[in-house]
Amino acid sequence: MTKFRGCIDLHSGVVKQIVGGTLSDSSPSSLKTNFTSSLPSSHFAALYRTHGVSGCHVIKLGPGCDAAAEEALAAWPDALQIGGGINDVNAKAWVDAGAEKVIITSYLFPNATFSMERLRKVLDAVGKEGLVIDLSCRRRGDRWWVAMDRWQTITDLEVNKETLDRLSAYCSEFLVHAADVEGLCRGIDEDLVKALGEWATIPVTYAGGAYSIQDLATVEELSGGKVDLTYGSALDIFGGDKVKFEDCVGWNKERA
Repeated sequence: MTKFRGCIDLHSGVVKQIVGGTLSDSSPSSLKTNFTSSLPSSHFAALYRTHGVSGCHVIKLGPGCDAAAEEALAAWPDALQIGGGINDVNAKAWVDAGAEKVIITSYLFPNATFSMERLRKVLDAVGKEGLVIDLSCRRRGDRWWVAMDRWQTITDLEVNKETLDRLSAYCSEFLVHAADVEGLCRGIDEDLVKALGEWATIPVTYAGGAYSIQDLATVEELSGGKVDLTYGSALDIFGGDKVKFEDCVGWNKERA
C-alpha cells in the first residue's frame, strides 16, 4: 500500500523547499524558494526517526551540502537515502557515513546519454540493495524523459515500462520527481503516477505537486498501492499550510 515518505532537501547547506524547475546554474537569480529552515538537517532526520517514517531521502541540491547531509545521516544512521552528486567513487563512502542507500542520477548520463557501464560501477560499489535510481523527469507531450543536473538537462532515457523493467535488475528502488510540478503545490502528475503503478515491479517513490492529505489516497488508487508519496512545500514542517505532518504519520500507522 502507498506510504508517506519524508524528504530533506538541502541547498547551500541548509534545508529548503524550492520550485524544482527554477534551479539553474546559468541563472542563479531565477531560483524560487518556498521555504528556508532555521533548523538543522538533523532535526528533520530525528523527526522522521521518532515517528517511524522510513525510506526518507536526503537530496543535496548543489555544492556546500555535504556537512548538512552528514549531520542528517548521523541523526538516523543506516536509515536514510542520500542523493546529489553521487558517483562510483563516493557512493561507498556515503554508505560508510551512515546512508542506508545511495540515489544516483546525473553520473549515469555523461553528455546526457545513459551509460550502463557507469551503472555497473556504482552497483559494484554498493550492491543492488544499496542503490536507488533516480528517474526524475520532465514531461514532453504524453511522454516523460529523465532530467539530470538538478532537472536542467533532458537526457536520452525515456521513463517507460521498458526502462523500468531493464533497470529494476540493478537497483532496489526508484525515485521519481515530476520536475515540472515540483514545488508548485498545484497537484500531482496523475498520468505519471498511474503509469508508474502499471510499470513498477520494485518500490517507487513519487514526488512533485502534492498539496493535500487526500493525495495519498489518490496515489494509492492510481498506482494500485505500488507507489509511495513525498510531500515538500505543502507540509507544515516545511512552512506549508496545506498538509499536516501528523496526518501523514497517521496515514502510515493505519497501513502498518
